Amino acid sequence: MPDLTLTAAPGDYRAVLPSLTASIAGITLPIASPPPSAAASGRQAAGPRDDPIFGAAPCLAGPDGLRLYDTVAAARFIAAGSGAAGVTLLPADSSVEAIRVEEWLYWEVTVLQPQVLAAAAGHIQGPTKDVSDRLEQAFAAHPKHILGGTDLSLVDLAVWSDLLLLFGPGGKLSSDSESPLAKWFRTWESDSRFTAAVTAALGSASPEAFVQSAAAQFASQMAVAPGQVEKNVVKLPEPGKRNVMVTSALPYVNNVPHLGNIIGCVLSADVFARYCRLRGYNVIFMCGTDEYGTATETKAMEEKVTPRQICDKYHAIHRSIYEWFGISCDKFGRTSTPQQTKICQSIFRSIHEQGRLKEDTISQPYCVVCSRFLADRFVEGTCPTPGCAYEDARGDQCDRCGKLLNAADLINPRCHICHSRPEIRNTEHLFLDLPELKAELETYVSDTSAAGGWSANSIQTTNAWIRDGLKPRCITRDLKWGVPVPLDKYKDKVFYVWFDAPIGYISITANYTEQWERWWKNPQEVELVQFMGKDNVPFHTVIFPCTLLGTKEPWTLMRTISVTEYLNYEGGKFSKSRGVGVFGNDAQDTGIPVEVWRYYLLTNRPEVSDTVFTWADLQAKQNNELLKNLGNFVNRSLAFLAKPEGEGFASIVPEAPGAEQDELTAKFGQTVGDLVKEYIDNMEKVKLKAALKTAMAVSSAGNLYLQDSKFWKLYKEDKPRCAVVLRSAVGVVHLLATLLQPFMPSFSDKVLAQLNLPASSLTLTDDAAAAAFQPWTLVAAGHSIGAVEPIFREMKDDEVEAFRERFAGSQADRTAAAAAAAAGGAGGSKAGAAAAGGGGKGKGKGGAAAAAADGVAKKEEKEKKGEAAADGPVDKKEKKAKGEKGEKGEKGEKGEKGEKGKSGGGKAAAAESAAVDVSRLDMRVGRIVKVQKHPDADSLYVEEIDLGEPEGPRTVVSGLVKFVPIEEMQDRLVCVLCNLKPAAMRGIKSHAMVLAASNADHTQVELVNPPEGAAPGDRITCPSYPGEPDAQLNPKKKVWEAVQPDLRTNGDKVACYKGVPLAVAGGVCTSATLLDASIG
Repeated sequence: MPDLTLTAAPGDYRAVLPSLTASIAGITLPIASPPPSAAASGRQAAGPRDDPIFGAAPCLAGPDGLRLYDTVAAARFIAAGSGAAGVTLLPADSSVEAIRVEEWLYWEVTVLQPQVLAAAAGHIQGPTKDVSDRLEQAFAAHPKHILGGTDLSLVDLAVWSDLLLLFGPGGKLSSDSESPLAKWFRTWESDSRFTAAVTAALGSASPEAFVQSAAAQFASQMAVAPGQVEKNVVKLPEPGKRNVMVTSALPYVNNVPHLGNIIGCVLSADVFARYCRLRGYNVIFMCGTDEYGTATETKAMEEKVTPRQICDKYHAIHRSIYEWFGISCDKFGRTSTPQQTKICQSIFRSIHEQGRLKEDTISQPYCVVCSRFLADRFVEGTCPTPGCAYEDARGDQCDRCGKLLNAADLINPRCHICHSRPEIRNTEHLFLDLPELKAELETYVSDTSAAGGWSANSIQTTNAWIRDGLKPRCITRDLKWGVPVPLDKYKDKVFYVWFDAPIGYISITANYTEQWERWWKNPQEVELVQFMGKDNVPFHTVIFPCTLLGTKEPWTLMRTISVTEYLNYEGGKFSKSRGVGVFGNDAQDTGIPVEVWRYYLLTNRPEVSDTVFTWADLQAKQNNELLKNLGNFVNRSLAFLAKPEGEGFASIVPEAPGAEQDELTAKFGQTVGDLVKEYIDNMEKVKLKAALKTAMAVSSAGNLYLQDSKFWKLYKEDKPRCAVVLRSAVGVVHLLATLLQPFMPSFSDKVLAQLNLPASSLTLTDDAAAAAFQPWTLVAAGHSIGAVEPIFREMKDDEVEAFRERFAGSQADRTAAAAAAAAGGAGGSKAGAAAAGGGGKGKGKGGAAAAAADGVAKKEEKEKKGEAAADGPVDKKEKKAKGEKGEKGEKGEKGEKGEKGKSGGGKAAAAESAAVDVSRLDMRVGRIVKVQKHPDADSLYVEEIDLGEPEGPRTVVSGLVKFVPIEEMQDRLVCVLCNLKPAAMRGIKSHAMVLAASNADHTQVELVNPPEGAAPGDRITCPSYPGEPDAQLNPKKKVWEAVQPDLRTNGDKVACYKGVPLAVAGGVCTSATLLDASIG
């Protein structure tokens, strides 16, 4: 381990974790105080990554310019070198244990730590019950080490460092308590290694300094200048500012983007770019269409036009879709430009001059029928990867297993154009010499992945490429449509798309400004943040960096990469080539407002594992999260304010006398302020889904505040206090417009219109974030708001069913059906009616939607009498005080009765006619809280599994001893079948069954894993098979026996029923390694 130094102020609690990690690892870690000038100003010595929330962060410094300003990153770096001292604080990257470590550390940073800091600042007493319960269950299973075993892990150190703020000197909780948390804390408190680390981090400060520093820094301001988007202004890097260049993976121009493409890169990048603008960073967002290569030539052949015509057509389609989705690129360009040719050829010449290229003769498929060499994408066949055997693999990559391939390796290859079998001929090509660049690449990856906070999936993919051995990569192709190779010998060839396409980021910037080199050759002042799907990772972390490193020029290399997994669609994968799923133009045609689409995609963003789009989930999120939470808070606040004098405040924001002394309001302000800090922390780490969840928590807190205040009664009994509540609520409405602007800009625009405030009022600067602790100051007294109306509406069950029916099959199927219906004189369809009703005013498109619009409009007109089904419920007591009518409609009670009336038949009839399919199974997520060997059977475990039931854990007996070590069973989430009839197994009654996948001869068995973020009690469903499960499966009916043969993992290791994924709250259940395995 190289010599390291930690710079931190005495008593800074953030120094505890790296100090403790070094102490356990036996590594000497001197802790130096910051320079006096920095200490006096409350900041450390100047550095590129001062903490975005707390000002100056502790800095771990090492040789070769190493600087780590993130506490967990610093601890990880130290822990990674602990093996030399005979201590293993971090397991091997590819192990099951590593996945558990990542899950715990993510939970510690995003859930436990924020609550501990809030307690240190006096906002709450301690962790919430769900947080305490998780820790207590872990401590019950493993009294000393959270992950089990005999050694400390980084998880233990991180959790103990947090608990120090609760049970240490100055903490809110007594260390003498007999609570499981306090007892576990005391287990290590007297350990000499822990004592030495705490003493070192404390330095000359008093013992209470850790808690005081946490409280002070938690409430401190954020030192970033304000700024807003400036239209038609070319931005260049500014010395002394945070200059951020955001890119989205360039979408292929050969087809219409589907929702998976949109969330995978373009939408995610837009959210981060918008956030940077709110924070006042100097940011540009570059995107565009990737237009060269085989895919474009193939599409041109299909449509019998030229590649240029294809590019012009689909570039316009992409631009239109992204504009509708509110994508705010500073430049949306394309790669088929003169600048692309000039820059691409210039980079090539530099690499060539540096001797980083090789020439070689390769054998390549040649189609005799088409008289041409076939590029990778023109060859299809069976994937040669063991265990995959996908029959439609392309010559460059298999869509099923994700492996990069060579066309010559495909089994039973065929020409994509004429389907004849190609023959193999020799052809000369140029190769980028990746092995020669390995040392430079490894240095770049090592330094940047930690400093830039790369996601685990991107690090694993990159390391796998390096570990498996870098090979020369062919960068030329026998095509016509592309950037010509500027060498006479290769004048009939063009550059391979994955050499040429990433250079598109540079050329698009060159089309944005002639001074593009100030962005792209300025690594000291510019931070490059890139967004993409997981299949693009090696091209951005290996090939593109090696391309730039090979020039020996000072390029701005990627610092932060944000990678998404796949978004699947209902019963399978989104597919552009097969037209499966909802596409960008489809989203517009549904009439569902763009803010709903953006919200759903972002809250379902596949950050850690694949997620699933289902219409039922979209309905649930629109109705429960947008309508009943966010819309309800905004509408209740503004609608009451807009009431005439005598009933409300006549649209004038009132004064808020004595707001600081109002206990409920002060507590509300603290909660909101804490959440704003948590939001910023998540956004700085590019954890978009967590940030969105935090923003929605502000709305939930607002609803609770309104309810607890009973403001409708206060208006009659204590109008000055009612004014405090309403002014605070209106301030938080404006704050929500700010926090949600990156995610739902159209929602923020609607809120601003109702608030009668300009877009320039939305900012998340230092002062704005600090003001969140006093929400009554966010909108000035005396300000007159605009007209108020509900923003969201309810999505009905019949609409959902209509959408599901409308978007079944492929786009080609739907187009043919529509044409047949039109030819037969068919009128508006059920799906068309749903489309017209989905988005309010004038959003529906197409003949069917137009035909149905009149009927839907009448339905909506009925709902508008009162606020029926619009922006959520209002408390009954509030209704009485307001003197309003129609509150039953707001709660959906009338609608619910109506639906019940339609259903008819009763439960008996339903049970009699129920289909025998997976919907009959009651499958839920459970957590194993205790496991032991069966006393009378060597092959059986006896588990206690928490299924979220009030009765407590169930006893379950499983025959997994031979396949799953007991330490891997402890405290893990599992999938459980809960409605089998209880059965005794060797004297112990089992009340459920843990689901596991097994290969054909049952020599390999793995537990089926719920998705990231699942919780005990969550229902596991199959989107294409809706319905309620049986209370208990009747053994005589053999339902389980009939369903089980169709439960299998697919080629992506996703647990499925008849090929349709088993899903939990948007995520899918998976096996670790088994493909096409039986589940039982």
